[in-house]
Amino acid sequence: MTISRRALLAAPALLPALAQAQPAWPDRPVRLVVAFPAGSVTDTLMRHLAEPLGRELGQPVIVDNRPGGSGVVGTDSVARSAPDGLTWCVLSTTNGALNTYLVPRLSYDPLKDFTPIGFVAETAYVLVVPAESPARDLRGFLDLAKRRPLTFSHGNSSALIASATLARMGGVEMTAVPYRGGPEALTDVIAGRIDSTWTDFAAGMPQVREGKVRALAVTSPQPFPLAPEIPPAASLLPGYGLSAWFGMAAPAATPAPIIARANAAMNKALAAPDFIAKVGRLGYVPRGSTPEEFRTFLRAQIEELTARAKEAGLEPG
Repeated sequence: MTISRRALLAAPALLPALAQAQPAWPDRPVRLVVAFPAGSVTDTLMRHLAEPLGRELGQPVIVDNRPGGSGVVGTDSVARSAPDGLTWCVLSTTNGALNTYLVPRLSYDPLKDFTPIGFVAETAYVLVVPAESPARDLRGFLDLAKRRPLTFSHGNSSALIASATLARMGGVEMTAVPYRGGPEALTDVIAGRIDSTWTDFAAGMPQVREGKVRALAVTSPQPFPLAPEIPPAASLLPGYGLSAWFGMAAPAATPAPIIARANAAMNKALAAPDFIAKVGRLGYVPRGSTPEEFRTFLRAQIEELTARAKEAGLEPG
């Protein structure tokens, strides 16, 4: 086989056309699976992210709620999806870390079955008590708990861990009252039927500002930037800390160039001032990262939250 001189001279001119012939990614809408119900804190954040993320990717980002089994149903569905970069999954405190301990025979592995895209955002939990509670601050609350039995409500594992850890570190005993979800747990604190709850920042702060409940502390180790006036529990109980976080991942074996493009688009969307302001009003702090930084964070959170769950007396199942 011989190649003519004319063909060799023409080859460089053909390269741009060949490059254009390669299909651009994404060439179709991206499906973003939220493994929790519509209206949940995870869903709310992702619906605000979908539009700016779609602009950066050049394709619509469609939020697909697939709740069930504490996030297992939707998360597992993405783990089994094609690694073409067109199906993403939100990994959060529950389905990204706590489930590895709390769910027996978990059908997915957050580290092995996913390729991280990056960190998305974090928020804090707020300790609230009824407006008529005699506790004016965290020290007063713990002193009150030493004098008489107190109750706390929880609508998810994170809130249960937050209260159980507080009781253990504060040297008090409190009675846990489970609810179907965070909103129900908060409602009975507002009504004065329950003495306290750790609630999502986005759900609790409107009630605090309206005077329906009193905020005593936040779970973040440092003052939470969206409410610096509320002291961290760690200021009284050194070492206390817990955050609600959200990251993004794709199925394992998704090609590295696609992950790099997805990460760049997401970080750009997260850094947009209008997006930061919009989700900040809802209680979220966006935070970009590299894929490897999120993988390292995820691995550390699995270890830490497993230990916290065991300390809180939670059992798998």
